[in-house]
Amino acid sequence: MKRRLISSIIEIIVGLVLSVLGFTGIVDEYWSGMGAALLIVGILFMIRQIRYRTNDEYREKKDIEYNDERNKYIAQKSWAWAAYSYVLIAALSTIAFKLVGREDMMMLASGSVCLIMVLYWISYLFVRKKY
Repeated sequence: MKRRLISSIIEIIVGLVLSVLGFTGIVDEYWSGMGAALLIVGILFMIRQIRYRTNDEYREKKDIEYNDERNKYIAQKSWAWAAYSYVLIAALSTIAFKLVGREDMMMLASGSVCLIMVLYWISYLFVRKKY
């Protein structure tokens, strides 16, 4: 919990710096937008951490939620479905981009399919050895 609070403080500081740099024109809109997002996420996570530390009822509810086997199973299944859906969408996009002559987008989509498959293979080997 202490690491998450420190991480929130760092997010707030980096977000604030990027936002100020964006408003002064030193960095472009992308970085100022990223700074605003980091600032908001850092503040929200800090509020959540403070609530977790001060509210016993909320703490108990979150501890049960984080440690419940059913919730862990649902989260793992959700990630699996999301990854499988991503691979299918990217593979179909590869074909569609090839058909319309967008070689650059086709390479990006096919590269992302290859990357996710390599990550899956590495993860599989690691998890297989662990369990």
